[in-house]
Amino acid sequence: MTSEDPDQETQPSAAAPPHKPARSFDRRLILPLLVILVVAGGAAAVIASTGGGGGSSGLPANVHTVRAQDFRGATASPRAPAPALALENYLGQPVNIDRYRGKAVLVTFLYTDCPDVCPLITANLRVAQNLMGKAESSKVQIIAVSVDPRGDKPKAVGAFLKAHGMTGRMQYLIGSAQQLGRVWSAWNVGSERDAQRPELVNHSGLVYGISASGKISTLYPSNFKPSDIAHDAPLLSSS
Repeated sequence: MTSEDPDQETQPSAAAPPHKPARSFDRRLILPLLVILVVAGGAAAVIASTGGGGGSSGLPANVHTVRAQDFRGATASPRAPAPALALENYLGQPVNIDRYRGKAVLVTFLYTDCPDVCPLITANLRVAQNLMGKAESSKVQIIAVSVDPRGDKPKAVGAFLKAHGMTGRMQYLIGSAQQLGRVWSAWNVGSERDAQRPELVNHSGLVYGISASGKISTLYPSNFKPSDIAHDAPLLSSS
């Protein structure tokens, strides 16, 4: 496949690299409408994760024990319909999440100059695709949405995808601050320049698992295990 294919456009497992976290983003802005049941380790928790120049990628300590369900990722309750998501990718091609109804869709929010969390997410999504195999990965669409309208220009996105071996393997959506802001608001995603290091962006660092029926069903922290998504993808694509 090539990067000109709008359906499969163009983006190994490791722990988060050591770094000095940037100022954490306001937790009130991150996914207040979902209660997340963390199945790994049989625990339940609300996931709040930030990325950018740094930020927390762990889970809260105040968890409630639950019995693990089918998904290995965190289970969203209720499974609400995914918000609207319609932008252009870095090649200028229109992309609408509704187009992928019938597939599992993994949605995340990134920026190309991110020094740690975004490269980690991207690398682990690639590993997850490889673990799925060609047949199963063809039933999964990955969509990344920019959180940096100033820096995520077409040339920068193309270079980012090439550097991480994801050209032709994911959609990377960009736009103006106004266009992206509407998407961030709809998805309750926080994004703001770091006050002390303005070249960095503090933002929500989650991966959203959308079922074939278009509902947010699972969520994964930025340091998710690729094997968890590889396990959950067939469940998402069949529900």
